[in-house]
Parts: sequence; structure tokens; C-alpha cells
Amino acid sequence: MCSELKDDLSQLFLFMLQAGVSVSLAETGQTSRDIDLSPGQPLQPNQPTGNLGVIGRRNGMDLGAIGDSFTGSSSSINPSGVRDQLYNLQMLEAAHYKLPLPRDSERPRAYTPVCIANHIHLPRHPTITPSSYPQTQAPIVNNPAFWERVGLEPFGTDTLFYAFYYQQNTYQQYLAAKELKKQSWRYHKKYNTWFQRHEEPKVATDEYEQGTYVYFDFHIANDDLQHGWCQRIKTEFTFEYNYLEDELLV
Repeated sequence: MCSELKDDLSQLFLFMLQAGVSVSLAETGQTSRDIDLSPGQPLQPNQPTGNLGVIGRRNGMDLGAIGDSFTGSSSSINPSGVRDQLYNLQMLEAAHYKLPLPRDSERPRAYTPVCIANHIHLPRHPTITPSSYPQTQAPIVNNPAFWERVGLEPFGTDTLFYAFYYQQNTYQQYLAAKELKKQSWRYHKKYNTWFQRHEEPKVATDEYEQGTYVYFDFHIANDDLQHGWCQRIKTEFTFEYNYLEDELLV
């Protein structure tokens, strides 16, 4: 494959990522406290969440797509799914005919050096680091297999949350979100955080489900000075499906 074709494919992928996934997921940047989820009880180590299926499905045995009708037969056609496919095809065609150019990207933001008398350029605020300290990002972080391995580690879920919230609009955020979805986490677009069932829903309809959930508190400190950045239990919570992010496929 020639280098020009590789570049075109790379540009197409970045365009799709920025125009599609990053828009739906990167609402995480809007972490205003106006819509914060009120703190629940922290999840204790002796409170594991079993294999309860994912939000948007009645149970773990139902493997239909999120948003499918619970009452329809498996062979019925979901009109919303057809519309989504047509929309995705239209976006792919638009991306094909409007490939971004190198000049469309932001200019790299390099540090401003200080020029002294003997023409030696130094950073304005130098930091002393050992020579072994990495100066560039390791290429492995762009490898999907790396993130799959991270998701299997004992503290890998925290790493995935960190990448999702602190690497906005990047390929790493996209890969972290995919791995979180594999762990049955689902993103709530109103509260800008991830939820997972803690027990089977007490109520489940085509529009919402209600029950006890685990959610990730991404704040470092809450308004009541509780320590955040942990998983919490929320009882009697109603998860409305219109706030469910369902554009990222696993």
C-alpha cells in the first residue's frame, strides 16, 4: 500500500473519530456541576457487581442492540437501526469527499524558549528530569491490544477512566471507552459519567430502567468535601435511555 493511500486512510479515520465518536463521547468536557450526580455510597471491595447484562437490555441473555424494542421478535426490523445505518453511510460518504488536509489541523503548541547572549535556547520554565525520562508518547498507547490488556489488569478500570477523562478527543479516549463498554459500563450523557448495573433492574421499559447502579464519581472532591474518583452505589436510580450513549459500537 503506497504512503499516500495510508495517509488518506489515516486522515479519514481521524476525521471520523473527531466528527463522530469524539462528539458523542467528548461531552465529558462539559463537566459542569449544574448537572452533577448527587453522591451515593462508595462501592466497597466486598460488593462486586456480577454479570447482570448491560444497561438497555432486560438481562444478560438478551444480546440485541441497545435501543431495540424489548417486545418485538428477533426477526423484526428496527426502524431506528435502519435510520442509523443510513446516517452512518451518509457520514462515511461525506468524509470520503471532504478529506481533511494537513493545514486543517492545529499548529503544534511548542514551548516558548528563552534566547540568551551566547545563543543557547532554553525553555522558559525548565524542569530537571533524568535522561531516561521519556520525551515522547510511547507508540504502544495507540495499539488496541494494549488497551485490551489494560482492561484485564486488577486496577485497569481506573486506568481506563483516567484515559477517558484526561485524554479528551484522542484515539486513546476512544479505545478506553470501547474497553469500558466491554466491561458492561454505559455512558450517561447528562451526568457525563459511566454506569453499570449492581443488580437486575426492578423496572425495565422501552424508555428507561430503574434499580441500583454503580457509577464512577470522576470528581476529585465533591461539594460536600467527599473524596471522589471512585465507584459509588446509587439506589432507586432511573436510567433514561435517551441519555444513553449508543453510537460507539463494541
